[in-house]
Amino acid sequence: MIASGQPVHEIEEELVALARRLGYPDLQVGAGPTSITIALASGEPATFEKVAAPLRLDQAADVRRIVHQLTVGETTPERAVAELEDLRGRPPRYPRWTTPPVLVAVAVGIATLLQPGWPNLAAAGVSALAVVLLMRWATRRALIATLLPVLAAFVVAIVVLGAQELGLLEGALRTILPPIAPLLPGALIVTGMSELAAGHMQAGAARLVHGLVQLALFAAGIVAAMHLLRLPTTSLANVRVDDIGWWGPPVGLVLIAIGISLMESVPARMTPWVLLVLFAAYLAQVVGQQLGTLALGGFLGAVAASLGATLVELRRPQLARLVVFLPAFWLLVPGSLGLVGVSQLVVDPLTAVEAVLAVVGLITAIALGLLVGSALARALRTGLAARSPA
Repeated sequence: MIASGQPVHEIEEELVALARRLGYPDLQVGAGPTSITIALASGEPATFEKVAAPLRLDQAADVRRIVHQLTVGETTPERAVAELEDLRGRPPRYPRWTTPPVLVAVAVGIATLLQPGWPNLAAAGVSALAVVLLMRWATRRALIATLLPVLAAFVVAIVVLGAQELGLLEGALRTILPPIAPLLPGALIVTGMSELAAGHMQAGAARLVHGLVQLALFAAGIVAAMHLLRLPTTSLANVRVDDIGWWGPPVGLVLIAIGISLMESVPARMTPWVLLVLFAAYLAQVVGQQLGTLALGGFLGAVAASLGATLVELRRPQLARLVVFLPAFWLLVPGSLGLVGVSQLVVDPLTAVEAVLAVVGLITAIALGLLVGSALARALRTGLAARSPA
């Protein structure tokens, strides 16, 4: 559960309920972002386990299935442990050669939302290929893996800022974001905020600080590229262009849904549901922005993503809520706009305060939306369970 990125307060609640079902009503559990400590009862010996690495969405879906089967008595603890031990060694569903075109598709899809101009889409696609090479290099070199945020942002910024200087495109800052968007810690920051709001100070603060440090590393790469090319601070102005029109966002959402499904080994039968929740979250976000502010849009989008994923799970129980929820959570608007704010803060501190405050408000609104959506989803499940025959 921790490896799938689930908030720790949800993990603790689910484990307590599962332990009660298995005959341990006094379970003591302390979950964190990278580890967990469990004792079967107060005063009993405790065990500590570290999280090795994040799970793909298909693996996270199987974790949810195993937990559900344990809860309803469809499997035994011994069989569940065996399945969980085999989970890590499962190879990706799709071949490795699909990674470059998939990341290009995701980058272009995100660009249709952030910077929908034809030259910008082309630059995002080309830059995504460079990010793929860096990601593969990082798997073989620990130092490169540590410096990946700086290197990826630097290389992409060199390409995009160079193209802007040649007069090939406008709005370089928003064009830099889509190729590195899969690496941005938007989901990490919002999860940390939701954990803080739920009272888990240690986990929430740790995630939030880690996410902000990652944003600073990305911003450092962008600013380093700007200084290397000896460009003025106006080169990173937050300018948005739109050459595509109304049909850009729908096409972009389709590309994002297909790309994330291939990248995370999501079964093809789940992709339409992923797309459905993506559309629901995006439409709610747009409506909120039209009726109020960016923060209201983020709040409504988070509520729609959480409730939509729950409705899908209730309609199709074999589809884990997490699998259809996380792609909507990964629209990366918090991470992208956070990087815009941090980059502007580094380049021109006097004019960036308003942008940074807007990002903080947006992230807080999304975190509150997740909490409200989760509460409504829990109430919906409880109500339906009460109506179902015993």
